[in-house]
Amino acid sequence: MNLILVGPPGAGKGTQAERLREDFNLPHIATGDMLRAEVREGTELGERAKRYMITRRISDGEAADGFLLDGFPRNEQQAHALEDALERLDRRLTAALLIDVPDGEVVRRLSGRRVCVKNPTHIYHVEFDPPKHADVCDQDGARLIQRDDDKETTIRRRLEVYHEHTEPLLAYYDHAGLLRRFDGLRSAEDVHARIRATLATLRLEEKL
Repeated sequence: MNLILVGPPGAGKGTQAERLREDFNLPHIATGDMLRAEVREGTELGERAKRYMITRRISDGEAADGFLLDGFPRNEQQAHALEDALERLDRRLTAALLIDVPDGEVVRRLSGRRVCVKNPTHIYHVEFDPPKHADVCDQDGARLIQRDDDKETTIRRRLEVYHEHTEPLLAYYDHAGLLRRFDGLRSAEDVHARIRATLATLRLEEKL
């Protein structure tokens, strides 16, 4: 299966990608880990490098039986580049999996995160997973802070970019009959179960 995982920031794509990777033994290809600064700035070098790296990754042996792309494509131009790369490999996209979460919930999830200044892997949430004492890490007593990326103004800016560039991509895949929507307001376990059921159905259809 050749899959794309789509959704706004804070939708839970990373959690679902990890579970699907284990379920179906698919390599999780996250462009956020590759040339992060260049790609984030949208430079020509970053865009060219990202397309090259994606093409190379889906062509290697690890992805021979399928892949799970997270963070690419982000617009129709990149979708066409992916299609061309797959066509050269005599493969096609199986589905684009959208985890849909409204903007208000995205802001609620991300703006509530707090991280330890001493160890950034110690992460809390003021509503969902609060520390025992406000602004103090349970594990080492260090101060908890809100990262710049988790401030509401930054989150809303990221959402504007998502709506401007990614929503046309969703319409593109919907028109192609490849888009599958999942309610990201449900629990992570429920979303996972629904995605698994959808993929099982797609597998059966491909075998018929």
